Amino acid sequence: MAKVAYIRVSSVGQSLEVQRDKMLGLCIDREHIFEEKRSGLDNARPALRDAIRFARKGDEFVVSRIDRLARSASDLLNIVKELEAKGVTFQVLDQQIDTSTSTGKLLLGMLALIAEFETAIRKERQMDGIAKAREKHVQFGRKKLATPTVVSEIATMRKDGMLIKDIMKATGLSKASVYRSLAEAGTDA
Repeated sequence: MAKVAYIRVSSVGQSLEVQRDKMLGLCIDREHIFEEKRSGLDNARPALRDAIRFARKGDEFVVSRIDRLARSASDLLNIVKELEAKGVTFQVLDQQIDTSTSTGKLLLGMLALIAEFETAIRKERQMDGIAKAREKHVQFGRKKLATPTVVSEIATMRKDGMLIKDIMKATGLSKASVYRSLAEAGTDA
């Protein structure tokens, strides 16, 4: 029976070191630790697929926390079912879950639902915050580079016979932005 570990962080700036050290502390062979830097929402996680393929009957699949493996209860339960179909047990270190026991299976299901509930609540709060910001007329996204003053300058440059590529250099705007500004100013390109 071997232990197969999957470790993941969401972004390139984050470190896998803490999770890796936990797995090495369990004496998991380095070649049995599958790691990647990808969002948990990303369904195409090659290291996860490789880890599941690598696991054999009698092995134990280990993660440090549930959220390192899946972001929804259905995703988590599908992964665990896939492992169980191969005869592989599942262990979560930080939440002390072990699916080789009936209590571990119960706890896994409950925690998966709680995690999904928390994600839904977080999303609702985010949407409420966005709605309140919109009520206060908060502008989202990047500030517009082609301000009315810049649009006027672009129109003047074009009327003076300046080429589009030269206007792009002078303003630092893309070709599409220059043409959009000219259309906004009612000037022919």
